[in-house]
Amino acid sequence: MSTSLEKQRARDGWLLSAPALVLLVFAAAGPLLIVATYAFLTPGDYSGVVWDFTLKAWFQVLFERDIFDDSISMADAHLSIFWRSIRLSLLTTILTFLFGLPTAWFIATRPAKQRAAWLFLITIPFWTNLLIRTFAIMEVIRYDGLLNKALLGIGLIETPLRIMYTDTAVLIGMTYVYLPLMVLPMFAAIDRLDIRLIEASYDLYATRLKVLTKIILPIVRPGIIAGSILVFVPSIGAYVTPRVLGGGKKMMVGNFIELQFGAGRNWPLGAALSLILLLIVSVALIFYVRVSTRSDSDG
Repeated sequence: MSTSLEKQRARDGWLLSAPALVLLVFAAAGPLLIVATYAFLTPGDYSGVVWDFTLKAWFQVLFERDIFDDSISMADAHLSIFWRSIRLSLLTTILTFLFGLPTAWFIATRPAKQRAAWLFLITIPFWTNLLIRTFAIMEVIRYDGLLNKALLGIGLIETPLRIMYTDTAVLIGMTYVYLPLMVLPMFAAIDRLDIRLIEASYDLYATRLKVLTKIILPIVRPGIIAGSILVFVPSIGAYVTPRVLGGGKKMMVGNFIELQFGAGRNWPLGAALSLILLLIVSVALIFYVRVSTRSDSDG
């Protein structure tokens, strides 16, 4: 009787999850399979693909062939785009952590009645479109924007700073856009911190640095890791912010993929780049799982 009941429950569970599984297959796995297939086909003359199997797209990711003597060399432009994407994403993650940790600590240490208001202020940017937020930060850092006017007004600079259309502009924009994604997980971790541990460490004559490195950071590490993943994953594939603040000159992987499916008319190369981007994100997620598992096993 118990065996038949367990089988019935398992059958009901599969039936209940069937709509979600179907949606996952057709909405996620299906498009991914199409992209994976395109990466091994030949580009068409006017976009699209020709159904001839080839590894040319994967070759073009790392190498390029000279049109005059057919010599092969490294695709420096492609490699620089990948390096810029990884570098800016890592810097964005670091900056959001440096700004997010004090912010999360400040909110978590406020009286309970005030925390909701501070969290509300943190989440307000999510109420607007990403493009609008990017244009907002552009108004601050452009040549005659608020930042240059303020620096000129207090006499720190004599001529306006040229920040727009540089890697610095993209970094500032992504830090501003993704900062809430770092603050919220760290706030959740800090909010569970027992303040008595800090008081006990001070009673044992621990310095502020030791309290930070030996008590606070190890305890809130899950929130730091979660926030880092939430920032790194969307920033490495960012499209809008580099397009607006980089001006098309400081391209990242997301912009490069869009270029191949658009003006470049090389869908297989765009598909191959998409799969490489997926691989980079997967490596980051595996690292997150390993670190989280290790922290759980450490208690």
